[in-house]
Amino acid sequence: MTKHSQILLGLLVVGSLLLAACGAAATPTPSGPVTIRWFVGLGTGQQPEQLEAQEAVVAEFNASHDDIELVLEVVNNDVASDTLSTEIAAGNAPDIVGPVGVAGSNLFTGLFLDLQPLIDSTNYDLSDYDPATVEFYRDPSGALTGLPFGVYPSFIYYNTTLFDEAGLNYPPHAVGEPYVMPDGTEVEWNYDTIREIGMLLTVDANGADATSPDFDPANIVQFGWHTQWTDPRGEATQFGAGNFVDADGNAVVPDQWADYYHWAYEGIWTDHFIPNDTYLNSDLLVQGNTFGSGHVAMVALHLWCHGCYSGTDFNLAVMPANNGVTTAKLHADTFKIMASTQHPEQAFTVLSYLLDEAANDLLLVYGAMPARFSLQGDYFTTLDAAHAQGVDWDVAVAMLGYPDNPNHEANMPNFARAVERYNEFQSLYRGTEGVDIDAELARLVADLQAIFDSAE
Repeated sequence: MTKHSQILLGLLVVGSLLLAACGAAATPTPSGPVTIRWFVGLGTGQQPEQLEAQEAVVAEFNASHDDIELVLEVVNNDVASDTLSTEIAAGNAPDIVGPVGVAGSNLFTGLFLDLQPLIDSTNYDLSDYDPATVEFYRDPSGALTGLPFGVYPSFIYYNTTLFDEAGLNYPPHAVGEPYVMPDGTEVEWNYDTIREIGMLLTVDANGADATSPDFDPANIVQFGWHTQWTDPRGEATQFGAGNFVDADGNAVVPDQWADYYHWAYEGIWTDHFIPNDTYLNSDLLVQGNTFGSGHVAMVALHLWCHGCYSGTDFNLAVMPANNGVTTAKLHADTFKIMASTQHPEQAFTVLSYLLDEAANDLLLVYGAMPARFSLQGDYFTTLDAAHAQGVDWDVAVAMLGYPDNPNHEANMPNFARAVERYNEFQSLYRGTEGVDIDAELARLVADLQAIFDSAE
């Protein structure tokens, strides 16, 4: 073969390969079952019992579907984001990722498929979900990037023993119900009421409550209120959903959040019914497990911590309203389809299977509350066995109707650095008396704007 012929043959081979590649990208024509890759690692899913359950789900799916082969890819959580980023950059992204929450999804914002067209074309039944939890997954562009699966609503855990000792009525179990004060007066269940009864439930070493002129804030042995294990966005969201960045990328502090920080600061340093950092890090409050210590009457927290309080006589109450609006921040795990998938219909078939037929088995090992109404009864029966005192789990179900959107874990530019800066703000107002909250909020906005502007 001449050199000219070799060159010509090489060009023809390269050309045919390019044509084949272009043709495959435009209209995939698989000769056998379509392979759908399921990536696990951005959230839970790496524990031995979870691996076993996930592998069983894959085997059962493949046994019942001749046209799709589901392949499981499990990566350790500490390297999952980097691994997925590398696969995406190499053009080798999986089809489905999950379970994954809001925070785990942030790095990949804009890379998930809008499910609405597939929901419409398949007539996928959404009637088993609270509509608010469906809308929770709709992003600002209007795309629906997920469907409800495992949910962890937030609400108030209250210590019935401490309420009984104080002679106070229990908090409401339904949105819109008033709170009944000791004199029989009915008041709105809001954050003014939390402050009022929180002070009555805050007691010093001599037995004086925080409303007494004899109260000693340096020797508190019991507190009325705490928002446990969350950052400043999670705290402030109780006053209404928001974010530190607006739609144009500008740093902001929503008005309701500014109101919250004033309320919380005064609750810590003036009214003393919320623990400061010194108390939070003390043995009295078990270095942060405030409600589990038995020395805090009420905390706002998620369902995932019900097991943190075994042995405590607790029940559940609804979140208070702020300016007539109730907001219960939500943690939620789901599965998402990558927008780059070459097989969206088959990927949606798998997604539907994970959300429907496989849901019970997966939710059991993930430890999540089912978003589906029809699956919740069995779940709460399991919880009843763990909490013999009797708990009104209907409160958790009700709070699903009041999620924060935008979510308190929503994305921001230069996310890691922004989180570091606003956590510094939380340490400041929790740990320092005499802070000018308005001045510090102005400083926070300026610093966040610089952080956002420096994002690559």
